[in-house]
Amino acid sequence: MTTRIRTKVGIIGAGPAGLVLSQLLHLQGIESVVVENCSRQHVEERVRAGVLEQNTADLLTQMGVGKRMEQEGLPHYGIELRFNGRGHRIDFKGLTGKGIVIYPQNRVLNDLNEARIAAGGQVVFEAQDVSVLDLAGPKPRIHYRKNGDEIDLSCDFIAGCDGFHGICRSSIPSGVLTEYERTYPFGWLGILAEAPPASDELIYTLHERGFALLSMRSPAISRLYLQCKPDEDIHHWNDEKIWQELQTRMAVDDWKLTEGPIVQKGVTGMRSFVVEPMQYGRLFLAGDSAHIVPPTGA
Repeated sequence: MTTRIRTKVGIIGAGPAGLVLSQLLHLQGIESVVVENCSRQHVEERVRAGVLEQNTADLLTQMGVGKRMEQEGLPHYGIELRFNGRGHRIDFKGLTGKGIVIYPQNRVLNDLNEARIAAGGQVVFEAQDVSVLDLAGPKPRIHYRKNGDEIDLSCDFIAGCDGFHGICRSSIPSGVLTEYERTYPFGWLGILAEAPPASDELIYTLHERGFALLSMRSPAISRLYLQCKPDEDIHHWNDEKIWQELQTRMAVDDWKLTEGPIVQKGVTGMRSFVVEPMQYGRLFLAGDSAHIVPPTGA
């Protein structure tokens, strides 16, 4: 038996793009339903980006989901560019009057989920066998299974916010889209460490052995990166080797990187991607489904 429901905008994906869109639509009085194939716990535990530009932080505040960010976020008004053994600070506030905020993506998602729940919004987690249908017609549909029930969600529009590997872009007929992609000849080895950041601001380092970045997620958690081969085997990098390489690349006089237990590490390949048009019929692509900027340019 199939249960048929209806909404104005069906959103595939409960990541940043999907939840921000749902909240923005709510503020304009437009109903939406978000459909996500993962659990809420999985979505909110994924450690991804952690730097919010000023415009993004301002938007979250305007949307009514910025209270915890304002309390716990770490405002930064500059960064350090480090090369030839010297650091050079770029004063964001002095140059632009703006800054950035360090606030982890998983907390942003938690804040957005809480806001949608408080407003009576519908976010369906752990939806199975999700598909999009009738995209070229006036009433596109999202079909999925939940707790053994078949659900048919009729929409005026569908937003594909389901990431690079999601179903929405691949559901568009062959020949409609033009994809542009560039794969870079390097990757980033990234770690999360239980170590207080050795700097109050981000440090971007150019070294003959490769790039290195000091970032953070909280006053007690450091996020650091090393440039490496895109196919680097993470098993060849034990904790001691990682810290030694970071210390070497980031070294300046009278400064030492704070070390601590590494709780997560992995290698991320770098690529740029964009597709056009970002629409087919009543389906619109957004977020990583439509375009990807590598961390090197984010």
